[in-house]
Amino acid sequence: MMQNTVMRERIRTQMRKKMIALLTALSMVPALAACGSNNTSNNTSAAASAEAQTEETATETETESQEETKAEAPALTGTMKVVVTSENYVTLFDKFTEDTGVKVELLSMSSGEVLSKLRAEGGTPSADLWFGGGIDAFMSAKDDGLLEQVTFDASAGLADEFKDSEGYWYSKGITIVGFLLNDGLMEELNLEAPASWDDLLKEEYAGEIIMSNPAVSGTNYAVVNALLQAKGEEGGWSYLEGLNKNIAYYAKRGSDPKNKVTTDEYAIGITYIDGTIESLLDEYDVSIVYPADGIPWVPEGVAAFKNAENADAARYFIEWLFSSDENLQMLAEIDQKNSVKTIKPSLEGLDLGYDTGMLMKEDLSLFGEKRTEILEHFEALMGDKAADE
Repeated sequence: MMQNTVMRERIRTQMRKKMIALLTALSMVPALAACGSNNTSNNTSAAASAEAQTEETATETETESQEETKAEAPALTGTMKVVVTSENYVTLFDKFTEDTGVKVELLSMSSGEVLSKLRAEGGTPSADLWFGGGIDAFMSAKDDGLLEQVTFDASAGLADEFKDSEGYWYSKGITIVGFLLNDGLMEELNLEAPASWDDLLKEEYAGEIIMSNPAVSGTNYAVVNALLQAKGEEGGWSYLEGLNKNIAYYAKRGSDPKNKVTTDEYAIGITYIDGTIESLLDEYDVSIVYPADGIPWVPEGVAAFKNAENADAARYFIEWLFSSDENLQMLAEIDQKNSVKTIKPSLEGLDLGYDTGMLMKEDLSLFGEKRTEILEHFEALMGDKAADE
């Protein structure tokens, strides 16, 4: 019974709709007659004219909308000076120049050097944008009031744990750390390959391990901080003291360990792992070890310097980068790693290439908070092993 009632109601509704359509069509007849023509071709012509007018209006509206969008971008001029960790980023900044007209000058510097220089410059930075380097230095720079706040709509799509909640820094990816072994030298010295961080404490490795100075390399500071978090403060420092006995010296650049391992100077290098390191496997007698007891990692920062000469360009670059998947994919290709996908999970076409379950559990807030204290302790531990040049 209920089903019949529903069917009758549907039929009535359909009839009402047809009646309304018919009445509407009839009401248009006098208007068409008043135009002086009932000719089908004239009607067709009128309809075509109306359609063309509608399309023209839509095109004008779309053009106006595009002009309005373009007008929202700042009028950028001059040169933007950028502190980078690698000259390889030139193609990305060339694209920014092509899109905005702003010229770019790249300055190569480690994160520790940048922070020291910023503090020495006393609030008048010699660069506009900071691109790359360990996030701990960016956190410290924010605390010292050396960074410019940058906010933009697309930042909502970035993972919360990889951006400053107030917009003072953003992450462009993460760096992971493992071991690079010179297999030929390992065999010559009759050494077994280490499988974990704890293995590096073996006496047989004395003088055969090289890592970069945590005071100048944000990546290696991340290693120290991650190990302290994983092992606890007391156990962590005890471990680092044992590791220090086996380390020949602490290099000044993050690339030094891989350079010196591939030139047969050292058997083991504690180094970042990315496509550039993986490519060495085809050129040299080397191998990569991902530590079984956890992979340290650190976000790589991007920020605008406060009181910079071309702050407008620096602020807009950050928005330009993170608002475009195309720009982020170019960045991943340059970095030879896809970790930017951890920063922007919606980014398609990228595969991380490693098991995130192997990453150490880290509290990033401790990276900047304890930086000075940790580095002072580590400086005393290093003694005269820190490279000067």
